[in-house]
Amino acid sequence: MDHIKFIGRKSELEALNDLLQKKMASLVVIKGRRRIGKTRLIEEFSKGKKFFRFSGLAPDKGITAQSQRDEFAYHLSKQTGLPEIKTDDWSKLFTLLAEKTKSGRCIILLDEITWMAQGDPTFLSKLKNAWELFYKRNNKLILILCGSISAWIEKNILSSTGFFARISRKITLEELPLNRCNELLETIGFTRSNYEKFLILSLTGGIPWYIELVNPKHSANDNIRSLCFDPDGILVDEHKYIFHDLFGKRSGIYEKITRYLANQPSEYSELVEGVQYTSSGIFSDYLEELIEAGYISRDFSWDFKTGKDKAISLYRLSDNYLRFYYKYIHPKINQIQKGQYRDIQISSLPGWNGMIGFQFESLVLKNRKIIQEKLHILSPEQIVYDNPYFQKKTKRVPGCQIDYLIQTRLNSLFVCEIKFSKNELTTSVIQEVQEKIKRVVKTKNFTCIPILIHVNGVSSSVVESDYFYKIIDFSDCLSD
Repeated sequence: MDHIKFIGRKSELEALNDLLQKKMASLVVIKGRRRIGKTRLIEEFSKGKKFFRFSGLAPDKGITAQSQRDEFAYHLSKQTGLPEIKTDDWSKLFTLLAEKTKSGRCIILLDEITWMAQGDPTFLSKLKNAWELFYKRNNKLILILCGSISAWIEKNILSSTGFFARISRKITLEELPLNRCNELLETIGFTRSNYEKFLILSLTGGIPWYIELVNPKHSANDNIRSLCFDPDGILVDEHKYIFHDLFGKRSGIYEKITRYLANQPSEYSELVEGVQYTSSGIFSDYLEELIEAGYISRDFSWDFKTGKDKAISLYRLSDNYLRFYYKYIHPKINQIQKGQYRDIQISSLPGWNGMIGFQFESLVLKNRKIIQEKLHILSPEQIVYDNPYFQKKTKRVPGCQIDYLIQTRLNSLFVCEIKFSKNELTTSVIQEVQEKIKRVVKTKNFTCIPILIHVNGVSSSVVESDYFYKIIDFSDCLSD
């Protein structure tokens, strides 16, 4: 089946195409979370060129280091015409491939390299040797190492002395920006209202593969129901592949962390206590791996006067699908598998409106550059700090949380309130923001500027109050 039209990734394609102008071989590392479109990007770049693709086998019972070598040998034979060989030595396999790629423009992709290297501690050193002895002699060769476990790639390749100074380009693939998500939705034929598009994106985030699952003939609610509440729904089981495939035996602790964060952002100590894990360097490593993998984020609060981080920080689940899974799919998984939720009314789910609000907020934060542009903050140098802002309650200081706050060098604090509602927002939103601003502890000469970000309209009374410096309809950002 033909691919859906390739959408976005302009800067990443430009970076790869720049390598074609070099007069020497290139070693490229591409990383990013599962389903983000890494392989699709490389396929697009490789169109019309001699292209060899090899992929590691997902970790599973019975998959060994020899299984990985056998899989590589099989595809080496299929792509080059060489007779299939049986070997326990990666050096032999790399050498055979080198013989077939020793001249002319060639692109080699080692996909899911983390899996490919599984169980063989010599894999990376033998790959490095093959690069030095063979591959780099062809000045038109591009070798791409690609994987979903970003922390493993960072530790074993990017920070490895073995590969130091050999890597020509590093690309970390992020979620598609909002306008590209909309372009992808329209490419597959989903042309319904902006409200329905945001319902879809509140579930999928900017993950291309999830968006491509949408049936354009059905409404947003029907799509969510068929993907998440039907026994055969593709996203009913997606969760287990994320953790099992990426983290193997350690999947349990990663699942505990993300499940806990699905309920609320948490400080480190709260998180340790919540998942009942001993506070240690290892737990910090787990959090860093989840951040690298794109599933959680760490938001620091900061001091307005100095513009520097405070000691306090909150870990937040930043993956929209996982939050939806933990809130609505996992608690009902047995009933879903029995077919009892096929006809559920999505909007009747407990806490649905609040949940969609969190999902929308996450979407906005991933597209914060749009907000900055709407506020005419066009240069990074203008910004001292921007993040969700939180102030811990003490005897002297009231607690406070702001959805998104931008501090500029001109001592302006843009206090952004993010609202997702099916109905027009009323003046009650003004009281909410006034109370938050009242609670913010700031030094002299700072001015708080209230901003409202919404999707489905605001009442005329909100507009006429002239309270908000700017009211941003995020629906407009779909086509920007």
